[in-house]
Amino acid sequence: MTKRKRAAAKKTVTKRAPSRGAARGAKKTASAKRRTAGGRRTAAADPLTAKVTGAEHRTVGRVKLDVGRAGAARVKRMVYPAGFRWSVDMKPVVGTDLCMHAHVGFLARGEIHIQYADGCVVEHRAPQIIAIDPGHDGWVVGKEPVVVIEFDFERETVDRLGMPPVHRHA
Repeated sequence: MTKRKRAAAKKTVTKRAPSRGAARGAKKTASAKRRTAGGRRTAAADPLTAKVTGAEHRTVGRVKLDVGRAGAARVKRMVYPAGFRWSVDMKPVVGTDLCMHAHVGFLARGEIHIQYADGCVVEHRAPQIIAIDPGHDGWVVGKEPVVVIEFDFERETVDRLGMPPVHRHA
């Protein structure tokens, strides 16, 4: 190799591939942002709380509710805000002392405590499968909203899923 070729080879700058961590960080940033129609970047929607396509949307006693049909059952996504308590937020709407609905599904985010008429308290933390008997009060624990994906048969839930009509100890 001539002196001239060696000098040219030294001046050539090679680009290094980004490290795995840097590539992952760049990918995370790109996927965590979306562009609006005006070209501005916004944070990506959280799929657990984003609008549910094909569902009926409503708010009942501060709970955001999305309901869709699946055969004879309903599939519901419920978002309970931080500070929610059934006896404060829902009792005036429903008119019963306790929630008389059975809840069966998946606790996807947050923590809830359930208290039955006999004083029994059950703590649920995400991620967790839940089965809550009728006849309870319940509240969100902490500053994070609770997200529950629930399956029910409306007034037939207890019978169709073989649940007790009220909470009892074996």
